[in-house]
Amino acid sequence: MTVVRYQNQWPSLFDRFFNNDFESWNRDNFSITNTTLPSLNIKENKDSFFVEVAAPGFEKSDFKIELNNDLLTVSSEKKLNNEVKDGERITKQEFSYQSFSRSFTLPELVDEEKISAKYENGILAINIPKREAAKPKSPKLIDIK
Repeated sequence: MTVVRYQNQWPSLFDRFFNNDFESWNRDNFSITNTTLPSLNIKENKDSFFVEVAAPGFEKSDFKIELNNDLLTVSSEKKLNNEVKDGERITKQEFSYQSFSRSFTLPELVDEEKISAKYENGILAINIPKREAAKPKSPKLIDIK
């Protein structure tokens, strides 16, 4: 009869769960106030930059977009209040407060006067157009004399 040593697989599972990746996820996805930072996409084409901020559950009025010189700041502060009506009492209440602030330094080629934003289906979309002088021009054939 051969004796086989039993190897416990649980320690490796716990080691993977509590490794540095898990700890850095906690630091990278939460702000200083321990609130979740929304994910975003930044896209560019020949005419504009586009910033998309994923913020489901917000209202258009919850956002503040501010341009200070070349620094664009997107922020939000949202408090959920559960009012108690006559004849009701609170048996359990969990407060909710969400806030975030993300800032971007805009390049000089941006037309600051034409920046626009809209909030739809949980996505805050910011359109940042480029100046006409900064847009790529089609090649021009120079006539040789």
